[in-house]
Amino acid sequence: MNVTLYPAIDVRGGRVVRLRQGDFERETVYGDDAVAVAESFCAQGATWIHVVDLDAAAHGDPVNRSLVAAIAAGTRGRAAVQAGGGVRTA
Repeated sequence: MNVTLYPAIDVRGGRVVRLRQGDFERETVYGDDAVAVAESFCAQGATWIHVVDLDAAAHGDPVNRSLVAAIAAGTRGRAAVQAGGGVRTA
């Protein structure tokens, strides 16, 4: 059996965060350098990285779009990036 793990990076306000049970009032900040986190995942063998723009998910405004693009550029050739958050139409 082959299993592919998708390590996730949630970004809010340009920082790497995790929300407790999806609650925006209960946020843990893990750092300010999402690209470095993605590169660390690559160094550990990740071939995919899942990135969620929490600002876009909450408000529909993709304020972290350039950061998501920087993550994709920083991992190009090592991992594919799957992005979500704020998608309102197909």
